[in-house]
Amino acid sequence: MGRRTQAERTRATTGELVEAAGLLFGRDGYAATSIDDVARAGGLTKGAVYHHFSGKADLFRAVFVRQQERLTTVIAEAALHPATGADGVEGGEDADLLAAVRRGARAFLLACAEPETRRIVLLDGPAVLGWDEVRRIEYGHTLRLLREGLAAAADAGRIGPGDVTVRAHLLFGALCEGAMLVARADDPGAALTEVLARADALIASLASRP
Repeated sequence: MGRRTQAERTRATTGELVEAAGLLFGRDGYAATSIDDVARAGGLTKGAVYHHFSGKADLFRAVFVRQQERLTTVIAEAALHPATGADGVEGGEDADLLAAVRRGARAFLLACAEPETRRIVLLDGPAVLGWDEVRRIEYGHTLRLLREGLAAAADAGRIGPGDVTVRAHLLFGALCEGAMLVARADDPGAALTEVLARADALIASLASRP
């Protein structure tokens, strides 16, 4: 194999830094993680980190985007492949586009209950990046996927008429609030069970009626 180009080396180093930072941010939180910590974890100097990122907030943004990419993959897999796990979807609904939205929503909530995702996406993300930037990033990933799922369900006549973008934002807001409730609950397991049930009911309520 030929030698890697400078661009390829840069991408590889950046990816390694984001992975190392993601583990630290997810475990210890943004405030408790320093650039020095990330440099040591990535086997680089502090100067090398600053060569790729303007500062800790810039690095955190890259980690947040990576989390959104991973969430998008998890959601899409759950929506498209109902047989991949016990998701509470009744038999015979595999081809139902609204059921696919429900599976994706459940996958989102379950992923947000994981410590690393909870810390980066729910707790530190809005504080570090600001609400507007968080939503802008989400609109290119998880929120976009939800909107596309609702649009497909609307086109198939599974939900009644109405503005799909408005519905997507309202539903996404509810899911995020539910995930935040789980993240801050004294008993996360019990809270997750209740939030999953309420999310299922909320999405089911969108179904068009004969």
